[in-house]
Amino acid sequence: MSTMPSEDFEAAYESLAMAIDSAGPERETLFLTKLALVLGHQLGDIAVFRNAIRTALEGGAE
Repeated sequence: MSTMPSEDFEAAYESLAMAIDSAGPERETLFLTKLALVLGHQLGDIAVFRNAIRTALEGGAE
């Protein structure tokens, strides 16, 4: 699996933060769930998707 360059990672973080703010507190969970599923679909690899879930739960990619 490739990793995102740090400047792109920062841009992704900013884009995600703005999208979460735009969704609002009442739709934040739904938005994040839909985003995860869209990204998982684009990955096309259930093992990588499950690994990403584990990494996020363990506090990785910070």
